[in-house]
Amino acid sequence: MPMTKNAINKKKDMTHNTILNTKKKTALVSLIKPKSKQLPCFSMGFFLGLSTLAMTAQADATTGEDYRIQASAVDVNAPIAALSKLTSLDNTKPLKVTVPKIQPFKTKAGVPVLFVPTTALPIVDIDLRFNAGSARDGSISSTGFGIANMTATMLEQGSKRLDENEFTRAVETLGINLGSSAYKDMLTVSLRSLSDDKHLLPAIDLMTQMLTEPSFDQKILARNKARLLVGLQQQKQDPNSLASLAFNKALYGSHPYAHPSVGTLETVPNITKQQLIDFKNRYLVAANASLAMTGNLTLTQAKKLAEDITAGLPTGQAAPILPEPKPLTKSQYIHIPFPSTQTTVLMGQLGDKRATDPQAQQKQTNFAVGNEVLAGGDFNARLMTEVRQNLGYTYGISGSMSPMLARGPYEIGFSTRNDKARAAIDASLAVINDTLKNGITSTEMKLTTDNLKNSFPMGFASNAGINGLLGMMNFYQLPTSYLSNYVNRIEQVKLLEVNQTLRDTLKPDDFLIVTVGEVNPWDKKVAK
Repeated sequence: MPMTKNAINKKKDMTHNTILNTKKKTALVSLIKPKSKQLPCFSMGFFLGLSTLAMTAQADATTGEDYRIQASAVDVNAPIAALSKLTSLDNTKPLKVTVPKIQPFKTKAGVPVLFVPTTALPIVDIDLRFNAGSARDGSISSTGFGIANMTATMLEQGSKRLDENEFTRAVETLGINLGSSAYKDMLTVSLRSLSDDKHLLPAIDLMTQMLTEPSFDQKILARNKARLLVGLQQQKQDPNSLASLAFNKALYGSHPYAHPSVGTLETVPNITKQQLIDFKNRYLVAANASLAMTGNLTLTQAKKLAEDITAGLPTGQAAPILPEPKPLTKSQYIHIPFPSTQTTVLMGQLGDKRATDPQAQQKQTNFAVGNEVLAGGDFNARLMTEVRQNLGYTYGISGSMSPMLARGPYEIGFSTRNDKARAAIDASLAVINDTLKNGITSTEMKLTTDNLKNSFPMGFASNAGINGLLGMMNFYQLPTSYLSNYVNRIEQVKLLEVNQTLRDTLKPDDFLIVTVGEVNPWDKKVAK
């Protein structure tokens, strides 16, 4: 029997109410904040996926008013109820990580090589590193900061056989990635090429020209210095750069890590061609090199390529051990005036050097777990939760350790409104002190270790990822078991040891704090 007009309208009203209530319940689901720490690799995408699934399930299941609930009946602090019904999670097997099989060997010149064959793609990645970063600039000239950086820049700008344009044309014709860079600890020369002889062999030839026959053309050097000086002038308009420069200078004092790798406005004009030659002859030598290779090669082919790359290098001598910087014994505050509505804050202290023995590596793993809870980059880290979410002082705050050949920095950085800078700094220090006093929880530790283990394989999911790890391990002389023992170190983490390592490492009362902004947060009137 056909429905009457009143019946049709009544059904429409019921349907409309059902949809409205479904939307309300969906909105409530999206507001629920789980207590547990979400894995950064899933973060919001994973959570929104669950919300979408919950929305679909509710829409399908809603048939009348029997399903409706009041907003007051929802515990917004409880985990998502649907998670307990995902029985497939109960059958999930523990993650089994298969790390790349590393094949170590040495060239006739004594250069250590780490090689991993990968046959999935016809690509070869090569990473050659020298203990020749900007920390060595002072050994060439006391006023030559920027020598390592300029050397790395000009290795790519022509050889004795090919001028700059010819060299660049050869690289582009082969379709390879060939470049060099300088950092505080190291100078790197990297190559990515197709693995067939037609491409790889001429690519290796260009790489060896860079290393053994750079032209260091005077006109190109003058052009590079002019461009670099413009960049250094522009750097004065970047508050993050100003904060970083001031932080390193105050933290390291007279240590080689104190000056910027690219040099300064005062030192760059003094760089000469002879200094570049002296730097190359002293540090780009076999005794100071390490090599990593990954790709579609056999071990025999890898050994042949390694010999081709390193045979022309002078034997030379290894670079001397860098001195250890002295930690600050009391807090220090530095403010740099800058016309901006935001204040950039950088705070921290000396951290650790790169650990090579098992005991020190375990300690660094303990700290990494604790610091991820305290200052990790995800929204569940304690600093992010308090300073960003609860207080609304910043869009983001995070902190990390940068271990190097000598003790690297531990830095926490964020930006905030000028009038909130002091309050944000005080709030950050309060979170750090509370964490050191009361420690992280076992739940936080468990979720963090699970995240670190589950995300670990992503580090070697590509040729470039594998080769980057090999290059780092070889440069810092880490054992080949470093990767295979990584998961074991995470599984050996204990709550008491994590909290104790945090207390032993972080000294917030002695923090160096640099601010860049219009208002000095240390002004007594502003603080009041």
